[in-house]
Amino acid sequence: MTGRSAVADAENAASQEYITQRLRELYDTIQEEGTPGRFLDLLEQLDEAEKAASEKSGK
Repeated sequence: MTGRSAVADAENAASQEYITQRLRELYDTIQEEGTPGRFLDLLEQLDEAEKAASEKSGK
């Protein structure tokens, strides 16, 4: 391995580590925010619609 490729490999590893750390930080921030109530309401409406459709097709 040449000196130049060793430096490039080290830079790539540092870049990968930086990206990994930033993604973890962003994920943690989003996870801490929780699910908005409006989104939960929409999911509940979807569940109800799916139940109604399933009952309708089962008759």
